Amino acid sequence: MKRSVRVKVNGVERTGEVEPRTLLITFLRENLDLTGAHIGCDTGQCGACTIMLDGQTVKSCMVLAAQADGSEITTVEGLAQDGKYHPIQEAFWEKHGLQCGFCTPGMMMAAAGILKRNPNPTEEEIREQLEGNLCRCTGYQNIIEAVQSAAAAMRAGASQPVGAGSPGGEEE
Repeated sequence: MKRSVRVKVNGVERTGEVEPRTLLITFLRENLDLTGAHIGCDTGQCGACTIMLDGQTVKSCMVLAAQADGSEITTVEGLAQDGKYHPIQEAFWEKHGLQCGFCTPGMMMAAAGILKRNPNPTEEEIREQLEGNLCRCTGYQNIIEAVQSAAAAMRAGASQPVGAGSPGGEEE
């Protein structure tokens, strides 16, 4: 028996019908056509599917779509606002925090969560909080530098942290 799910994704109300066992990542990708978050492991180990759910970073392969009913979600597609890249996206580009790009959406959303909790994290704190997001290509150093660069840009007023709260996913 299918169930109706209503969510606010990247500031837009969306609904869809899902089987009770449908994962949130599957709902986002297949029902809502938001393919930024990637399916890597389906077991919560790689972090490629990381999103913000009600302001908290979660691995969307570990949440049923039905559990997200009524929630606010921010995906990597929701980082950019008004045609302008978010400082996290800019920093990943400028600091070469990506290679193949498969882990990048999850890394960016994990970075958004880190910077929401702490606008000035140390390198050690960034490394520790990114442990649940795996990358096979970069060696992580450029990702760490990208998060530090984004933090500096955001502290300088380039943008506020991402998360549920106001249209576009930015906190008020």
